[in-house]
Amino acid sequence: MISTRGRYALRVMLDIAEHSNGNFIRLDDIAERQEISEKYLESILTVLTRSNLLIGARGKGGGYKLARLSEEYTVGEILRLTETSLCAVACLKQGAEPCSRREVCKTLPLWIGLDNVVNNYLDSVTLSSLLKAQN
Repeated sequence: MISTRGRYALRVMLDIAEHSNGNFIRLDDIAERQEISEKYLESILTVLTRSNLLIGARGKGGGYKLARLSEEYTVGEILRLTETSLCAVACLKQGAEPCSRREVCKTLPLWIGLDNVVNNYLDSVTLSSLLKAQN
């Protein structure tokens, strides 16, 4: 299940892609359009900026803009930054303790397959394609 943080991060990235035209978008404008508190939005924007998905500028005329073209961002990349994991089961999470049943687990191929389908799909959807689907 995708958390509120992940869903909001995706909405914010879409908002900036839709409204920026290369210009910086003010935090309060994003917050108002997306109905997200400025404080919570700041924490999400910090993650996106530190990960170089966004460029942030302070002061008059400042705000946030995309660091790349909207077609270069995938939903998978954005969600991986904001979610602890996109894995279907705990044993497949990066850094998880090795499962003692891994060698005999008859369901492991199912979970690996599901993770592949989810990740491949999320990596195939771009911000640009989501914006085009809206219109």
